[in-house]
Amino acid sequence: MSVIGRQVALLRGINVGKAKRVAMADLRALVAELGFGDVRTLLNSGNVVYTAPDTAPEDAAARMEEALRARTAVSSRITVLTAAEVAEALDDNPLGGEEDASRFLVAVLRDPADIARLAPMTKEDWGGDAFALGRRVAYLWCRGGILESRLPAALQRALGDAATTRNLATMQKLRALAESPL
Repeated sequence: MSVIGRQVALLRGINVGKAKRVAMADLRALVAELGFGDVRTLLNSGNVVYTAPDTAPEDAAARMEEALRARTAVSSRITVLTAAEVAEALDDNPLGGEEDASRFLVAVLRDPADIARLAPMTKEDWGGDAFALGRRVAYLWCRGGILESRLPAALQRALGDAATTRNLATMQKLRALAESPL
């Protein structure tokens, strides 16, 4: 069930270590001041769910990036998905991963056309890990854990900051929040 106008903003690289610190209350206020409604955050890692029925996701991302930089001096690439795109990413997952969702990453591409740059990775042998592509996301199953896997580093080399990752558990929570009634 997708709620009309609901979007999910994924901020890349904030609140990781001591750099790029942004309080979630400040982030909620910033997004609300841009005119978006029903603003909620999830965790402390830059996940925002809000309502913006008349704003294209790429426009919302650009506005948020500019406002964040102006207000906090923090630069972060922001990728925005519709609630339907979040649901599609989870529903189309070909790898499973629910048994240990913390070892499963969903890499959301800022530009869906970049999926072509990842196609060669589907032909590589990743040992016990697995890699697959969706329409706008890549799926990374890191059997031995994310820090032990070669997949995140390979994704970083291929796309740089043109993608942001969330573990499967976080994506499931974002979906639930995006689909929840106001």
